[in-house]
Amino acid sequence: MIGAGFVYKALLSKLGQVLGAVALVLALVVGIYVFGHHRGAVSERQAILSRSVEVLRERNETDEEIRDMDAVALCRALGGLPDECAGLGL
Repeated sequence: MIGAGFVYKALLSKLGQVLGAVALVLALVVGIYVFGHHRGAVSERQAILSRSVEVLRERNETDEEIRDMDAVALCRALGGLPDECAGLGL
């Protein structure tokens, strides 16, 4: 088993200090990366949610317009030609 005195000597040596500094920098870099990744994911989720709400509002407006159309108007709105849609208004 390694004694505590050996560990302290290793940590206080030049190599120990360099390895400690490298470990600290690595921990900071990993922490910053994880934080940035989390922020980006939250931002993306918010953008997706906003777009979903926008699409739902557009769909509701479209549903209201279509609900008020008769068969001929609906046929014309979907790109039907006047001759094709005329037979629907019987």
